[in-house]
Amino acid sequence: MALGEAGDVRVRPQRHIVRWVILLIVVLLVACVVWVGVRGVLAKNHLEKAVALATQVQSDVTRGDAKAAQASAAELAAETSDARRLTADPIWRGAEVVPLVGPNLTAVREVSGILADVSTDAIEPIAGVLGTVNVAQFKPVDGAVDLEPLVKAQPTIASATASLQTNLERARSVDTTGTVGQVDTAVDQLTSVLAKASSAAETADQAVTLLPDMMGQSAPKKYLLLFQNNAELRSTGGVPSAVALVTAKKGRLALQKQASSADFPELAKPVIDLPLETEGIYGSITGRFLQDVNLTPRFPLTGEIAQQLWKKRYGATVDGVISIDPVALGYLLTATGDVTLPNGDILTSSNVVTSLLSDSYAKYPDPAVQDTYFKAAAGAIFAKVASGDFDPKLMLTALARAGDEGRILVWSDDKAQQKTISKTALSGELPRGSKTRPAFGIYLNDSTGAKMDYYLSTQVSIGQVTCRKDGRPNYVVDVTLTNNAPADAATSLPEYVTGGGDFGVAPGNVQTTVSIYAPKTGVFTGVIQDGKTRSLHTAADSGYPVSQFETLVKPGKSTTWRLQYIGPKNATVIPSITQTPGVNVLETKQILITCNSLVS
Repeated sequence: MALGEAGDVRVRPQRHIVRWVILLIVVLLVACVVWVGVRGVLAKNHLEKAVALATQVQSDVTRGDAKAAQASAAELAAETSDARRLTADPIWRGAEVVPLVGPNLTAVREVSGILADVSTDAIEPIAGVLGTVNVAQFKPVDGAVDLEPLVKAQPTIASATASLQTNLERARSVDTTGTVGQVDTAVDQLTSVLAKASSAAETADQAVTLLPDMMGQSAPKKYLLLFQNNAELRSTGGVPSAVALVTAKKGRLALQKQASSADFPELAKPVIDLPLETEGIYGSITGRFLQDVNLTPRFPLTGEIAQQLWKKRYGATVDGVISIDPVALGYLLTATGDVTLPNGDILTSSNVVTSLLSDSYAKYPDPAVQDTYFKAAAGAIFAKVASGDFDPKLMLTALARAGDEGRILVWSDDKAQQKTISKTALSGELPRGSKTRPAFGIYLNDSTGAKMDYYLSTQVSIGQVTCRKDGRPNYVVDVTLTNNAPADAATSLPEYVTGGGDFGVAPGNVQTTVSIYAPKTGVFTGVIQDGKTRSLHTAADSGYPVSQFETLVKPGKSTTWRLQYIGPKNATVIPSITQTPGVNVLETKQILITCNSLVS
């Protein structure tokens, strides 16, 4: 018994030690859970405040309040920094290995870190330059835009843009496998916001990079301005009815010379060596006649041709080509207010399109007088913009809208500038899609030989369904053309508008050549018009499969062409569509299709 009792005495302390160790571990675990929980709640509070501050920064920037934006950005940086500090200590990191809870903690830590970096590396610097670069900066003073603040802002905006792009990729790589819905939603929202912010910052970076040089900060520049007339469609808008030579020097724009398409006689051969595919699809006339330089939808090619036509006619080489149409001029008039022409006519944002593309033909039967009227309108609007007599916020909104709709296009002879332009909506290049979202281009060229496209409306619709075993989707593209001219158009409209049948099209009818550029990996499989099987011309342009057909529509009538394609494998999002900007704003509609509704 004595030995046993002595043994029990020796065992009890060891048991007590084990109990105490277990108790200590439990206490430590509880403490860690409490520590992580408390810090998690604190981090959540900081992140919620950060969301409100981010909205405030955006509001301050929109109002142009530099001091308020800088103060809000500083608070935002502080809140996100605290959130990162609270979620990055060793205990938090250790808890990330715990099943179920760990993935959520990891995601919260990564989100906190991304927000902190975005706040300090992007939002604060951008808010800092707002005091020197703002909307008012784009308004000329004494006829010139002060470009120096833009030059000074370039490094800051470039760095902020790079930060946003880097953190966008970080956000996309956050693993939400196993996270709760709240965390998953937060990561998705962060990714979406950063994608929009990154795109906006990239646009700002492109602007501050391009504008100073293109506005003649380092050396004077010359530009050819093409005014496209949508009443006679071309792939990028309309025929260049009027042109102008504009100079830029130290931010000051000046209109040096105006001309009309009638001043450019048709050449015997193209002014440049046209790509064989361009000549095959659109003809050599593309390089021989100013009114046809934009038969091709490739505006960089149009720019080169127009540059050489101007040089051949007037002996001067321009540094770039810019195009704009009357609809875009209407947008600009919302910022400038009404413009009075030398003959007393008043152009407004609501009547400029009708005045230039319809009323002028009835009012001035002589084409030479029409050209003079068009040039007077372009010159008057340019003069008002160049003088700075406009609302800068409304002007930027107008320019952005016109750019998004493809109504303003820019080409530069400078390779570095053109490389930057090519990344923007202003480039007028063939549509570029992605592996998951391909892109179509739908381009219209008038073949009536008149100005009847003022009455033409276009509706484009697209549908997608996957029926094939290889996973490649089927696309259906509908193009509906409607002739809204009056029933008696043949007699009630001027002959200059109807064409008078000179090109084989009966007066009042609208004849159009439609070219559809499918994704490079797309395959054309069939076409019907108004339910009947048709044939069309197929070709290739810059690697894009092209389906081309000509169609005629009588007054008050419509016609619908439906084309079917096989898309690239793994394309999951319905394709985007770029199309010729006409008189009316164009919207793409989606249509529901099934495997049974496909053209066989």
